[in-house]
Amino acid sequence: MFKTILIANRGEIAVRVMRACRELGIATVAVYSEADREALHVRRADQACPLGAAAASESYLNIEKLLGAARRTGAEAVHPGYGFLSENAEFARRCAGAGLKFIGPAAAAMEGMGSKTRARQTALAADVPMVPGSSALPSAKAAEAAAEKLGYPVLVKAAAGGGGKGMRVVREPGEMRSAFAAAESEALRAFGNGEVYLEKLLESPRHIEVQILGDEHGHLVYLGERECSLQRRHQKVLEEAPSPLVDQALRRRMGETAVRLARAASYTNAGTVEFLVDAARNFYFLEMNTRLQVEHPVTEMVTGLDLVQSQIRIAAGEPLPFEQQDIQMRGHAIECRIYAEDPENDFFPSPGKITRLMTPAGPGIRDESGVYEGWTVPLEYDPLLAKLVAHAGSRAEAIARMQRALGEYFVGGIATNLALFRRILRHPEFVAGRLDTGFLERLLEEPAAEGGLATQAEDGEAQVAAIAAALFAALPATGAVSTNGTRPAQAPAWKRAARAEGLRGEMGRKTP
Repeated sequence: MFKTILIANRGEIAVRVMRACRELGIATVAVYSEADREALHVRRADQACPLGAAAASESYLNIEKLLGAARRTGAEAVHPGYGFLSENAEFARRCAGAGLKFIGPAAAAMEGMGSKTRARQTALAADVPMVPGSSALPSAKAAEAAAEKLGYPVLVKAAAGGGGKGMRVVREPGEMRSAFAAAESEALRAFGNGEVYLEKLLESPRHIEVQILGDEHGHLVYLGERECSLQRRHQKVLEEAPSPLVDQALRRRMGETAVRLARAASYTNAGTVEFLVDAARNFYFLEMNTRLQVEHPVTEMVTGLDLVQSQIRIAAGEPLPFEQQDIQMRGHAIECRIYAEDPENDFFPSPGKITRLMTPAGPGIRDESGVYEGWTVPLEYDPLLAKLVAHAGSRAEAIARMQRALGEYFVGGIATNLALFRRILRHPEFVAGRLDTGFLERLLEEPAAEGGLATQAEDGEAQVAAIAAALFAALPATGAVSTNGTRPAQAPAWKRAARAEGLRGEMGRKTP
């Protein structure tokens, strides 16, 4: 087993990896940019190394600086988290060349499956059903020709990376040139690779992914599926496991297909095979993510496995300690991605100082956070603050538990998307499990009376109570107590404190 691991990432995923390392008795090394000098992951690590300026190209994407930090601290392995260099085959190869174990798939497997165009070729050879699409396209003119063959609408997609970046929907020929240029440019900025291709756009499918694990001794298993249909602009917002759609027979077919594909790619470590499922419950290979997923906690909650520890053990050469028949899914788990963004302002990022933070707890609740009260959320990076997970015996119980947890969550000083999740979880279509990739866009267009996001009136009382409780706790004691035990001097003060501190509710509105 490794003695020291460098975590080549930031925020909540870096903190998550550190927790797994600590339980295994492994020392951790954090890296940070100038913008993250006071970040939580820096405070939690055993050692911390500065990388440079806030720009990702000068810090978290700089391979030379990361390898230098590993050399200086005596790290034996590198965990890339997700995002940044997690799916960069050159980084994996450079780690190996420097005598470091990359905690993830081998560079060759990453190149084969991390590129969506090459992954489609592997899937075709492995007889995996696929969404119709093209190979990599050199120009918008070539894309127009490919789209004519596929038929509109189509999706322009980056061949590298993920997270909804480098993707544009094209519904008619006149939109292709601008969509192609935008997708290519965004992919180049996000992943350092501007290669794009086309896929036929399936209207209103479900997005379901299968988690796989493979050791370095030839053993591969699947760990059930996750429902990931709640998306905005191809970026997942809420995930759950298992999927309300999938029964035991479909789970087995999808799982065995995912394992067959991973075996064809000689894949090891953790990975996710993503599928689109149509109304007739036919599934089609979409892509493979050659890394840990943001939504991995829901799989951990229903299987009882620690995926990060499994990654580390696999990288250390240990065989998987279980067979496929040993894996059981128990109960239901839901994850909400808490972002510093304002849904009422087109989800614009909301950087700034967190002036008050109240997080939920209790049975079945897990808050994977990378922030703390008093910390300033930077503008330079993805605005993900935390992953809130609820686990219970059934889907209905998990929904109720998540609703309770969201009612306890309060972030002051910045806007967040917390109120959006309250809307989602009480929407009748979500409660019934009738989901597809267009669900969230439709919800955002609904009036509030039907569950939409047009106004926060229904959330007002809960919001006021949370703000009042936060401010009351922050006020200094006066020592004056009335006959009924209250402090008269504090009773009216929360409005004045709110004005003084500039605290806002989750959606960025002024305190009522």
